[in-house]
Amino acid sequence: MVGQHESVADADAVGWRFDNTYTRLPSPLFVPSTPARVREPRAAILNHRLANELGLDLGARSPEAVAALFAGQVFPVGSQPIAQAYAGHQFGHFTMLGDGRAILLGEHRTPSGRLVDVQFKGSGRTRFSRGGDGLAALGPMLREYIISEALAGLGIPTTRSLAVVATGDPVYRESMRRGAILTRVAASHLRVGTFQYAAALGDESTLRALADYAIDRHDPELATDPRNYLEFLRAVADRQAALIARWQHVGFIHGVMNTDNMAIAGETIDYGPCAFMNAYDPGTVFSSIDRGGRYAYANQPGIAQWNLARLAETLLPLLSHDPDEAVSLATEVLDEFPARFEEYWLAGMRLKLGLQSAEAGDIELVQLLLDWMQKSQADFTNTFRDLSAEGRALGDPYRDPDFLAWQTQWHERLAREGRSPAEAAALMRTVNPAVIPRNHRVEEALSAAEDRDDLSVLHNLLAALASPYDYEARPDLARYQEPPTDERGYRTFCGT
Repeated sequence: MVGQHESVADADAVGWRFDNTYTRLPSPLFVPSTPARVREPRAAILNHRLANELGLDLGARSPEAVAALFAGQVFPVGSQPIAQAYAGHQFGHFTMLGDGRAILLGEHRTPSGRLVDVQFKGSGRTRFSRGGDGLAALGPMLREYIISEALAGLGIPTTRSLAVVATGDPVYRESMRRGAILTRVAASHLRVGTFQYAAALGDESTLRALADYAIDRHDPELATDPRNYLEFLRAVADRQAALIARWQHVGFIHGVMNTDNMAIAGETIDYGPCAFMNAYDPGTVFSSIDRGGRYAYANQPGIAQWNLARLAETLLPLLSHDPDEAVSLATEVLDEFPARFEEYWLAGMRLKLGLQSAEAGDIELVQLLLDWMQKSQADFTNTFRDLSAEGRALGDPYRDPDFLAWQTQWHERLAREGRSPAEAAALMRTVNPAVIPRNHRVEEALSAAEDRDDLSVLHNLLAALASPYDYEARPDLARYQEPPTDERGYRTFCGT
């Protein structure tokens, strides 16, 4: 590569501290891979805030050197690029997969000692590309940047976006588009599908090595537990219950909850046909490929449990030598999931209504509000924001008799806690966002970037999303709080 020695020094000076723990696993789980050469790398956006958290200084090198780094034209010292193997149930159908357009550079050690994966997405073909070109277009990569950073701002566990680099090469999809590479940071890229791949190999030693690695990486306290694999399954299930509840609290719809898109670490991963719900409707679907509503908003908890059942199936040989006992142990964990999810969901919904104690009728109180919202086609985010507005009169939609009846019950419930609506509002403003990445605003930002090479719209949107719970001090947020006038027919795409 041109200028490789100079650029390697640049990459090293950024502050990387790489390890390559995944490459110590059995070889069937990965293959060495090299990013494709690109014509003219140019940084579209760099996440300096995240870089600082990771102990990296992107400003220490020239823009050209940073662009070359995040385009995969040079490698940080100590990195060892690979493509990971995994499988997945995609819309219920099992397929052997792998990183078809992603390359893991390795694991970076942060100043706090935390180990995080650093991965390129859209960096060219690998052995797992299955006929695809392994490339990505600028719009979908910027979309992942926006939505993942929005979830981070909301406090929801997520992979993060460190950089998007335009490659200067065309990518051919439904039309010719500008190529780009995303750099993604994750607690790890271990997925339910990773375990499905290992199990499908039929080699218990490989499966055990993967499970031990996952425990060491994400649940090290379980390493000496005699029931470590069972408790690992329970820990993954608990993380997923908490994560999906957080999605539901803000109206986030992942759109493609295949098993290869469920991360063992409990982070949101892969932002293809994802979107945020505006008018409350449990059946909301935005994905162009989800024609049957498998991954609709209301179905996300059930799909999470279904995916966990697939994980449990892979772990059966490790749970017990007795197949019946293994099934019984796994089933016990899976059966706990609905109650665990409801516990997380209801706790979060109580906070959204300013409640800090628990009463038996709370779930009915919440459901009455949601039923009214669905009947009234009320905006999910703005309804909770309006309820959080201390001392402000609510508008015409809230004069509906059904809402007023619910409001009376809510105020009575607050009174039983000895708290006024004003006191409750202070709590509510910390959990009910004023701003989410509204679909029309996201499309507006992507169109400006792709069509006019104007990233100012995207930067303004990101600034609004960085502090989504900050209400009164942000008069500039008004345009980002407005739902679209008509979202019928709006669809999102996987971006592959």
